[in-house]
Amino acid sequence: MEQPLAKAARKKPDTTSKDPQETKKPRRTQPARTDQEQASGPKKREGRGPSAQSLVIVESPSKAKTISKYLGRKFKVMASIGHVKDLPKSKIGIDLEQGFTPEYVVIKGKAKILSEIKKAAKDADRVYLAPDPDREGEAIAWHIAQELKSPHVYRVLFNEITAKGIQEAMQSPGEIDLQKVNAQQARRIMDRIVGYKISPLLWEKVRYGLSAGRVQSVAVRLICEREQEVLAFVPTEYWSVEAHLLPTSSAQAAPFIARLIQRDNEPIQIHNREEAEAIVATLQTKPFSVSKVEQKEKRRYPAPPFITSRLQQEAVRKLSFTPKKTMMLAQQLYEGIETQREGLVGLITYMRTDSVRISPDFQRETRAWIEQRYGRGYIPETPHFYKSRKAAQEGHEAIRPTDVQREPEMLKDDLTRDQYLLYRLIWNRFVASLMAPARFDATQVDITAGNYLFRANGAVITFPGFTIVYIEGREEDDDEEKRLPELAAQENLILQSLDHQQHFTQPPPRYNEALLIRDLEEQDIGRPSTYASIISTIQERKYVEKSKGRFAPTDLGKTVNTLLVEHFPDIMNVAFTARMENELDGIEGGEKEWVEIIRNFYEPFRKDFDKAQIEMKDVKRQQIETDIVCEKCGGLMAIKWGRFG
Repeated sequence: MEQPLAKAARKKPDTTSKDPQETKKPRRTQPARTDQEQASGPKKREGRGPSAQSLVIVESPSKAKTISKYLGRKFKVMASIGHVKDLPKSKIGIDLEQGFTPEYVVIKGKAKILSEIKKAAKDADRVYLAPDPDREGEAIAWHIAQELKSPHVYRVLFNEITAKGIQEAMQSPGEIDLQKVNAQQARRIMDRIVGYKISPLLWEKVRYGLSAGRVQSVAVRLICEREQEVLAFVPTEYWSVEAHLLPTSSAQAAPFIARLIQRDNEPIQIHNREEAEAIVATLQTKPFSVSKVEQKEKRRYPAPPFITSRLQQEAVRKLSFTPKKTMMLAQQLYEGIETQREGLVGLITYMRTDSVRISPDFQRETRAWIEQRYGRGYIPETPHFYKSRKAAQEGHEAIRPTDVQREPEMLKDDLTRDQYLLYRLIWNRFVASLMAPARFDATQVDITAGNYLFRANGAVITFPGFTIVYIEGREEDDDEEKRLPELAAQENLILQSLDHQQHFTQPPPRYNEALLIRDLEEQDIGRPSTYASIISTIQERKYVEKSKGRFAPTDLGKTVNTLLVEHFPDIMNVAFTARMENELDGIEGGEKEWVEIIRNFYEPFRKDFDKAQIEMKDVKRQQIETDIVCEKCGGLMAIKWGRFG
């Protein structure tokens, strides 16, 4: 393994540093305060001889440990432990008057790590920056490149931490993607402006220590509005009537149930007990017979392999994992697990992705494995095509196992219980996504009784297809499919009994993690990589609380939401927030200039902020007089806001 990687390191691709203004399409915009020589890729240079080591820099120590195993002695692998530079905590750190230039400083506690990296880089023949392959990882690589001031810096992307994945990445190093850096930088600046402007305003008007966020505040608004819908909902009573029937053609047939759906060829609505009992009394005297039998072969196709948001939703449904826990476990599986058979190995591909793409080679390997394990009938003639969302980065793959032959049961002793459950979920979903659809015979029987129409539905699976491996959570919530007896048109039926039941319409469900992520994604609020932190933050800030697995806003959350909706209509607008996410995607794609996007965002925000400073209600000092007499002084008591609301 060491030999080809060493050969890859000696390879000198033409990655000469270029002025970003001259970069070919898609054009890369130069980030603020950037040395063009530092931010671009490596220049050609002569190596320092066979004794020199190459330096590889990743984000986490566990990832560094796994990669070291594959690279061998000619590579030194170090971890930055996340970001090394950021905006200062003590001030806003953005020149709002001069092109929104950010001021980046070394994060407290990272000076020693950065110093060690710089020292190692001086002695290295080449430096490979290998933080995660997303916007945050690109920004980390960019900041480190600025500090190193070295002409021989390469950017490598590890989609999977395996021998093959590392070798392929090291053989084709590239440049830092400045467009991706600019997108991250624009997001960071917008979030800093919102946080550093609105949060102190909330401290003054409501309570010290509160925070506002460009995306988190919109998530709180969704929960507040759903709560209003739930509280305003007025349930409506309705009744159902079901007939328990037997066919006359077979004494051995089991009884089945049909539900009343029409009267006089119109959909029936039964509003109260009296109506239901009158219908039941009428039906007792009517003969029941089959009017129509329809049988169709239907197919159920598998769900696509996981992207980040779908993994988080399904882990909530099937495993009761919070999004934060899911992402923590997925990071562990990606970075490397010590196994008895192979030692340290990454078990899944990169877990922050919005693409459902699968590499053709791995698709072929998996199809061959499925055929060998389950038989030729379990793979479709041509692989299923799954369409990614519009803004998906197709350079990434979906979340999948790095080797389909590492079946979950084989790794059970190597993984913690939670790691095993999540790996099994990912493995099952991926394998099922490449399998043949399930086939079943669906039967629909219409039954008449006078001028009333009943209907019974049933289904029989004739070929399980992908369902022998995986069924999506939402499908498992469906009613169990029932098998109907053999029935023929015009056949008379025996009425065993009639049931009538009371029901009430239900309000929309309060959000749980899965529903909230679904709505955030559908409305383009935030990005899948941010959902876990958003949901954690709004709970930590006591804006929402969870009871029986569902979110409800606290009094504090309702108060802050009301104030922000009133005074910052753009920031709190779902469509506006979604548009800003699309603008960030446009920056990454080279279609938008980041400074222009920030300026268009800031100007209306500044006007709203200036106005809010004057007009926002001072809740902290507000008090509501009551007619309750104080036992100590005899005066009337008042309701005021305290530390906890």
